[in-house]
Amino acid sequence: MDDDALVTRARAGDLEAYDLLVARHTASAYRTAVLLGAGSDSEDVTQEAFVKAYRKLSRYRGESSFRSWLLAIVANETRNLHRSRGRRDGLVLRAAAANPTSEIAEDGAVGAVLAGERRTALVEALRQLPVRDREVIVCRFFLDLTEEETVAALGWPRGTVKSRTSRALTKLRGLLDHEEVRYG
Repeated sequence: MDDDALVTRARAGDLEAYDLLVARHTASAYRTAVLLGAGSDSEDVTQEAFVKAYRKLSRYRGESSFRSWLLAIVANETRNLHRSRGRRDGLVLRAAAANPTSEIAEDGAVGAVLAGERRTALVEALRQLPVRDREVIVCRFFLDLTEEETVAALGWPRGTVKSRTSRALTKLRGLLDHEEVRYG
């Protein structure tokens, strides 16, 4: 059953249909919270986003996918978390920074070291980007959202997503080139 059918059933009071939506999108919602910097609060952000999504299900118009609509709620909840903590600079990939070599265990020893250094350089460069640039990079490239899904998730106009993505990539490349020159 597709998301639209499940949403229709959930709106009619079918809790099992909403449970299926939750099961289908939990991993994506959690990953979004982590990548947008919720860190150890990612589970709480994800749970709160699903509760809010359920309460506001009547407001979902179907103009974008349910996933995009949900990820917009996750992004807003993550922003709320940072505002309440006073850490506007905290939208960082903390999970990746805490264990930068977790996905390279199968590489050879030299490959593992190089991959770990590249990942660390990427995380450091992302930390240096302004919050909004970081958000668009995370949505487009780490979450692999389409442009339309990014528009829905961040609540920005299409032109803003396009221009910010371009500028953020240019800034990120510059930061990575600087790191490469610095470390040889």
